[in-house]
Amino acid sequence: MTADRLADIRSDISAGNFSKALNAAQAELEQTPDNSELLYIAAVSSRYLSHFDQALAELSRLKSIAPEYGRAYQEEGHVYRAMGQDTLALGSYRQAGQINPSLVASFRGQLEILLALGHAQPAAVVRQQLEQLLKTPKPLLAVMDLIAEGKLLKAEDLCRAFLKKVPHHPEAVRLLAEIGVKLGVLDDADFLLESLVLMSPDNNRARMDYIQVLRKQQKYEAALVQAKTLLERDPLNPQFRSLVAIEQMQTGDFDDALVNFDRVLEQVPGDAITLTSKGHALKTMGKSAQAIDTYRRAIVSRSDHGEAYYSLANLKTYRFDDAELKGMLAAEQSSGLLVTDRIYLYFALAKALEDQADFDRAFFYYQQGNNLKQAQSRYDADKMCTEMQAHIDVCGPELFAQKSGCDAVDPIFIVGLPRSGSTLLEQILSSHSQVDGTMELPNILSLSHRLRRGPGEYPQSLFDLDKSTLRELGEAYIRDTRVHRKDAPYFIDKMPNNFRHIGLIRLILPNAKIIDARRHPLSCCFSGFKQLFAEGQEFSYSLSNIGRYYRDYVNLMDHWHQVLPGAVLQVQHEDVVAGLETQVQRMLEFCGLPFEQACVDFHKTERLVRTPSSEQVRQPIFSTSLEQWRNFDTHLSPLKVALGDDIMTRYPNIPPAP
Repeated sequence: MTADRLADIRSDISAGNFSKALNAAQAELEQTPDNSELLYIAAVSSRYLSHFDQALAELSRLKSIAPEYGRAYQEEGHVYRAMGQDTLALGSYRQAGQINPSLVASFRGQLEILLALGHAQPAAVVRQQLEQLLKTPKPLLAVMDLIAEGKLLKAEDLCRAFLKKVPHHPEAVRLLAEIGVKLGVLDDADFLLESLVLMSPDNNRARMDYIQVLRKQQKYEAALVQAKTLLERDPLNPQFRSLVAIEQMQTGDFDDALVNFDRVLEQVPGDAITLTSKGHALKTMGKSAQAIDTYRRAIVSRSDHGEAYYSLANLKTYRFDDAELKGMLAAEQSSGLLVTDRIYLYFALAKALEDQADFDRAFFYYQQGNNLKQAQSRYDADKMCTEMQAHIDVCGPELFAQKSGCDAVDPIFIVGLPRSGSTLLEQILSSHSQVDGTMELPNILSLSHRLRRGPGEYPQSLFDLDKSTLRELGEAYIRDTRVHRKDAPYFIDKMPNNFRHIGLIRLILPNAKIIDARRHPLSCCFSGFKQLFAEGQEFSYSLSNIGRYYRDYVNLMDHWHQVLPGAVLQVQHEDVVAGLETQVQRMLEFCGLPFEQACVDFHKTERLVRTPSSEQVRQPIFSTSLEQWRNFDTHLSPLKVALGDDIMTRYPNIPPAP
């Protein structure tokens, strides 16, 4: 459909020609049934024509295609109000405002309904939000709208243009930082927000955004300082106290975090979000029984709280009973369910049904959850393939011939795909007396982002880095990661996606050890498809994309082995399961470490584990999950095709793609 045709249909709506607009939109939808703009126009036209059921059906279709399209929920609210169903309208307006905080009509609709229902306290909160929106300059409302729609570059241009006219405008600076976060430019966002909280110390929203950015960079101590600043200014604010507790968790102070969560629960008894956060703390500490009890309390408090259900599923060892399964199925049917809760519930339902050996229904819910996540994502498989190929094309033997970086031997990088057994390898090695386990450190990825914004194209720009710069970058990595270490001479960086930057690692830290955690492609990829990652693994939301990513990963790792012979140790997960002690000795020898029995007895090691495998690595080695993918084999054709014969033939006993 042309832009002119769409403009004509919009002009019909503006002129009140709703029947004409609806007919035109429906005609176009026959050719492009997934066009979100046409579905929205059709729904609006149907509402004005009082075709309310039709409007709701069109909006349901629209939300399934674009779950983060805030105006769809706002229009749903308008439809429900026109039908006299104010409670449903209120829920839709709330979702619209959460997805797109620039939608003035949604906040106005909430306020009017809350006042009519006599709900004074929540009405006061919404009134404050609405008044703040009405004070916001229109160009910045447009920026907020563009951010919500994922049009980040347009949002950035408009925001910068506004700042040229109104320098240092606090909300414009905050929005520019928000855009930076979404684009992955955390250093710039950090600078903007640090400057803003210094300039406007009472701007609580900016400070809360600053805390989020500091946390994303794993600057946990600094984030805690900012959270405590908020709480000191308003000691009775439960949101600020909860923020302090969350940052205390990140710094490893779980005892004080639990105290603060309990104080929040004294103020807000049964708060599902706080109970879930407390459950996360208990899980990380290895207190599984207490974590389970706390997650269950969250569900009792709010029966549609998807995160609590998913948190139970994500323990991997938990089995839902029939009552819990029934509760999830009932919650999933709610039309007012938030998108995030729906996603959590889909993945939790899938896990529950898989445990009951109902594999077809389980796959249905895994697929539904991933479809919603993919609809929220801007992942481009072609672009990722091009990026990985660039490393193969650029990073040849000549790049490493005369380079020298920091001579530190401290780091042990564990790379690979998520769900490849990397947490198990980390647990094994960090059980050694000379090795500190840390977490998935963002430093190498952040450095690669900075190099991309430099004067040359990355990775081609690696040729432009002289010996002094390489040494400084390596020293900065050692210095910046010190905060995550204890006193051991070696430490582990377990960021899996670092495999894309082994060339950079080798240049700045030539003595670092690199271990590639490899797992059977169908086992690894389907396990990733089943896992709801917090962020950063957007390739996992479709079987085709995750298969392509695995194939590109193997091709890139083949390249690193060719140009950097002996620099990377490949450890196959299935070999670890079949012969633990042999693989332990092999890894320790590669790292230059003496054998210690504690590495074989890794499950006895007491340490904080923050990944989805936390409960599994606290058990002795087991093989039950090696071939779980076979239960879903009839659904995996897209994955097998994407992997390709060259990858599939490396592994025996894999059914061929059709």
